[in-house]
Amino acid sequence: MASRGITSLSNPRLKAAARLRGRRERDRQRLTLIDGVRETARALAGGASIVEAFIADELCDDECRATLRLLEQAGVPIWHLGRDAFAKLAYGDRLDGIIAVANLPLRTLAEMPVGDSPLFAVVEGVEKPGNIGAILRSADGAGVSGLIIAEPGTDLFNPNVIRASVGTIFALPVCVASSGEVLDWLREREIAIVAARLDAMAGYTEADYTGAVAIALGSEARGLSDPWAELATTSVRVPMLGIGDSLNVSATAAILFYEALRQRDGAPR
Repeated sequence: MASRGITSLSNPRLKAAARLRGRRERDRQRLTLIDGVRETARALAGGASIVEAFIADELCDDECRATLRLLEQAGVPIWHLGRDAFAKLAYGDRLDGIIAVANLPLRTLAEMPVGDSPLFAVVEGVEKPGNIGAILRSADGAGVSGLIIAEPGTDLFNPNVIRASVGTIFALPVCVASSGEVLDWLREREIAIVAARLDAMAGYTEADYTGAVAIALGSEARGLSDPWAELATTSVRVPMLGIGDSLNVSATAAILFYEALRQRDGAPR
């Protein structure tokens, strides 16, 4: 295992890692950045393939040092950076001691695990990484079986998605596909679709989430595309009693996921 120091801001390793902030470079190298101690630890626990890690020793607390030991045990090459060099690589003012470079853990729809009565989340056309990250956190917390991104507005392993998910993206099966592919996949597996739509007549508590179900949500600007309305088993809405006409998509997702959890745990409807 290599463990070396970097002090120069023009160091080639540092510059190569910094370029991964751009999607083109992430797509080209099939690598991404993981910002943060907890996120890196969760990536390791989730089996992510970490290529190298950058450590700011003067920013490293006990949690950071524990994660560093895990990286060393996994044989990950470690680069020790001074504060200025680490700040060049870090996002904004997020300076908590570790940034890792990882291979993209991509899978296909065919590789998504389908057990008995799975609960999938499908998100179509959502563009903001923060929303996807927040949806991942709620999906992880509510025991969702996996997340499928249809017609993505951003790359799934954007560092901002990873950070907003607080590393939970590495705990869930996730994949990207077209809406047509996802609909075909769900239909072939007889997975019912509960579609969140502003014009739905039924409230979200009226749907049955207890079998094999996919909860589908669209972007805040456009909602779900027409095929989802046509093929949905049930369309539901979250009531809005104020002047707003809709919630943030991640808030809606959390409400639906936890309603599904309530029903699947056997609580009375």
